[in-house]
Parts: sequence; C-alpha cells; structure tokens
Amino acid sequence: MNFQLPPGGMLLGLGCDIVDIDRIRGVWERQGERFLERVFTAEERAYCLGMKHPHKHLAARFAAKEAVSKAFTTGIGPELGWTSVGVGHGARHEPVVHLDAQGQKLLAHVGGTHVILTLSHTDTAAMAVAAIIKAG
Repeated sequence: MNFQLPPGGMLLGLGCDIVDIDRIRGVWERQGERFLERVFTAEERAYCLGMKHPHKHLAARFAAKEAVSKAFTTGIGPELGWTSVGVGHGARHEPVVHLDAQGQKLLAHVGGTHVILTLSHTDTAAMAVAAIIKAG
C-alpha cells in the first residue's frame, strides 16, 4: 500500500463538532457570498460549489473548522480565524487540513506536527472530528 499515517506520536488535542445542514443553508441564503468568503477558503468554495448539494459539503467544512478549533482549545477567534483552517483532499481523496500562517504558528506553539480530520454527513447533519498529534 502506498499510504501511511504519521508514525507513533502523542495525541495533543481532540475536537468534534456536528452541524445542522439546514442552518448552514439558511445562513448562506441570507448572507450569500459574504458568508462564503468570510468562512471558507477559495479552495473550499470551489470544491463545495461544484457539488450537486453544496450546502452539505459547506456544512461538513464548517464542522471541520469548529472541530479543529476545539482540538486547539481556542475556538474560532483571535488565535484561529475561520479561514485559518481549510479542508482539501489527499491522494486518496481523504480530507486534509490546510493551516494558514496563523494556524501553523498555533500548531507549533502547542507542539503539534499534524492535524488529522474525518468528516461525515447525512441529509440533515454534518460532523467532523479533528486530532492534533505530535509525530514521534
């Protein structure tokens, strides 16, 4: 097999979030592009808006940002902004966390080397679990 997780290491932080998909759809309908640009990276917007049901994918990424912020124990705010956390895709189309400079600085501050993420959604809810690890 041509993939592997970071070897060994220590769990430094864990975060989970669940989001009502209709809530995200409602905010998007009310605020439009302003909401999308404030919360999502350009890569996330391009991916989600290209999907058949973009609101489900937006909700999963919203949950991911919250889960990562909880793993850092900061929440979304001065230490970690909405677009400090982006969700892309790896070689197997798995979700991959991209941190901006602010997020990278926070990861280094807590002694982490990786943020691992998993996403899931149904027709009504999206969830994410994020773990900050220090590879050993």
